[in-house]
Amino acid sequence: MESTYQSIWAELRQTSFSQGWVDAGGIATRYLHCGQTSQPALILLHGVGGHAEAYVRNLKSHGRHFSTWAIDMIGHGWSDLATRDLEIPAYIDHILRFMDAQKIERASFSGESLGGWVAARMAIDHPDRVERLVLNTAGGSQADPVVMARLKTLSLQAATDPSWAFIKARVEWLMADKSKAYDDLVATRQAIYARPGMAGAMKHNMILQEMDVRQRNILRAEDYGRIQAPTLVLWTSDDPTANVDEGRRMASMIPGALFTVMEGCGHWPQFEDPQVFNRIHLAFLLGGNVPEAVRIGN
Repeated sequence: MESTYQSIWAELRQTSFSQGWVDAGGIATRYLHCGQTSQPALILLHGVGGHAEAYVRNLKSHGRHFSTWAIDMIGHGWSDLATRDLEIPAYIDHILRFMDAQKIERASFSGESLGGWVAARMAIDHPDRVERLVLNTAGGSQADPVVMARLKTLSLQAATDPSWAFIKARVEWLMADKSKAYDDLVATRQAIYARPGMAGAMKHNMILQEMDVRQRNILRAEDYGRIQAPTLVLWTSDDPTANVDEGRRMASMIPGALFTVMEGCGHWPQFEDPQVFNRIHLAFLLGGNVPEAVRIGN
């Protein structure tokens, strides 16, 4: 009888990948890499409280076409923990340091949640470093106090008491299908949240859930209007942070942006339904036709 146990690392069987750390301008930065460095670069950015394993089900397919990097952003995963509040410019600075350390002149970016917020800001402020852009259930366009409070409470609680129940609840929050909160994924996040110093660092990570801080970092129509890179805004039917209308509004502010919705997924469509996500994602990143997407950018 086939086992129902799901291992996130089993997703990487039959492919070559590496895990490593690089000194990104003084920040020890952990990464997962798949593909040849001679290929065009693709950088995958996780959400707040997240880590590179958010993309473990996507590395194999993307590594066939791109030098694919899933990194732990500053304060997250196994990278250096934060010693100060992390607003969007701090993440941008870290990404630029990482790119310079790896001699990446230009890359396509795909970011989920906070990662999408950072990726969009990167495209706005550093258009010369961004080839193509995917905003996947991205943050940064609104400030919903209910969602912000829920995210902050779950994350701080999980970092303060990284028990199985709390970590599982935090992971389940990401998924429309709660059964996709696999034990292996929960165990991976539990180990990260149990790191010495993570409880204090998580307070720095969560600063964007404070209304005054969020408002000074939020992206407005004039910001999105400055994005020059070809952009796909990918939303889901069951995203817990914002409904489909917000995703469509985001796309409408970006010149020439494409918009698509994945059904039956929550905040991690790249993990919940990797087959559909990989097909749509790669079609866009490779410059091909994306039948599911409509062009609604201004």
